[in-house]
Amino acid sequence: MNIKDGKLLVKLARNSILTYFSNKNISLDETSKFQDEQGVFITLTKHSKLRGCIGFPKAVYPLQRAIIEAARSAAFQDPRFPNVEESEMEDICIEVSVLTVPKLIEVEDYKEYLNKIEIGKHGLIIRKNIFSGLLLPQVFIDHDSSPLEALEMTCQKSGLLKDAWKEKDAQIFSFSAQIFKEIEPNGEIVEEVIKH
Repeated sequence: MNIKDGKLLVKLARNSILTYFSNKNISLDETSKFQDEQGVFITLTKHSKLRGCIGFPKAVYPLQRAIIEAARSAAFQDPRFPNVEESEMEDICIEVSVLTVPKLIEVEDYKEYLNKIEIGKHGLIIRKNIFSGLLLPQVFIDHDSSPLEALEMTCQKSGLLKDAWKEKDAQIFSFSAQIFKEIEPNGEIVEEVIKH
């Protein structure tokens, strides 16, 4: 996916939220080509602080629809935050992370995970019993995490103890993301290249 595509996706995410306020239809012509099913996350930030983040780790919708659903969910259904108000939109930056298909990391011994996780490349998902949690690759860069810290953070995100990744019934998946984001609210859109 190139930067031109990325700009279209970020604009679609913003328009998905704005049209929710106005009850208008979203213009879908420019993004009609994005019909392949892909996982995606939408992150909203306000004054550099998280304001909402929701998405689909698995490819359950065509990308165009996934962007719309995730953008509106990030704005209005993230249980950690109150609903976004229309007046806030001039202060909110939008980031779109298009995900690769998550792959199970197969190991004989849990210590092997530490050599199979690349910070800067991999986001992580943990599944154990009824618990599951996901962190995007850029989160580990923002926190300057080691592979061990990345695993612990993902466990805690899912509501598990931080060492739960060591247990036999824990499944760890990795994925990559292509990230497009606004530099300033409704401003220039760039592709973020994560530094390893």
